[in-house]
Amino acid sequence: MWRIRNVMQILLVYFLWDAVFSDPDRIVFGYDRAKILTYVLGLVFVKAFVLSARAADVAGEVSQGDLSNYLVKPVNYFKYWLVRDISSKVLNLTFALIEMFFLFLLLKPSFYIQTNILSLLGFVVSVVLAMFIYFTLIFINSSVSFWIPEAAWGVHFLVGVVIVEFLSGALFPLDLLPSTVQTALNLTPFPYLIFFPLQVYLGNVTGFAMIRGLLVCGVWVVLLFYVMSYVWRRGLKVYQAYGR
Repeated sequence: MWRIRNVMQILLVYFLWDAVFSDPDRIVFGYDRAKILTYVLGLVFVKAFVLSARAADVAGEVSQGDLSNYLVKPVNYFKYWLVRDISSKVLNLTFALIEMFFLFLLLKPSFYIQTNILSLLGFVVSVVLAMFIYFTLIFINSSVSFWIPEAAWGVHFLVGVVIVEFLSGALFPLDLLPSTVQTALNLTPFPYLIFFPLQVYLGNVTGFAMIRGLLVCGVWVVLLFYVMSYVWRRGLKVYQAYGR
């Protein structure tokens, strides 16, 4: 049902932009028809890899006391969930490729094919870094369960679904927003989850700007990892294994 929701969301956005770009020669916000439709359909692939995370279940394990099962075993809890995340992403990526295939058959859209090797490499690296950024964000959100077990799902929905989907560019390209808002958003990790990788693929971010963006992604990965580790250690000190 989650995959069906994603496809329906993509179709709604697709037909919106298809109407805006009914004239093939129209340029809006620096996008032509092929690039904006590539952005929309690219969301199927990028969201399947970045925003599909089994680590969202961590909050439930903490609030229900199931975390105790792992604390008494010689298992690195972060690595355990990272591997589960990757396996989930492979499954979702498989579904995404199937969905993309049928969407292409159904819609026959104009599509921008990136042929620059550096841009393609930058795209792959940015998607991988985005995966780690989202993983750490999910773990930080899940840590709320240590202090407020009953609020875990609400916090995950607010941050992991509402805020992330809106501020990451999963609903529309962020460069449609005023420049001041874009500048403020660039100080957060959210644009580097969806918007930045797709901009790299479309060739809108190249050269030094691409390298700088990848470095910023790397900085966010390291920073959020340390925040995650710190919050997790503090949480374990107050963990009481409710339900066990």
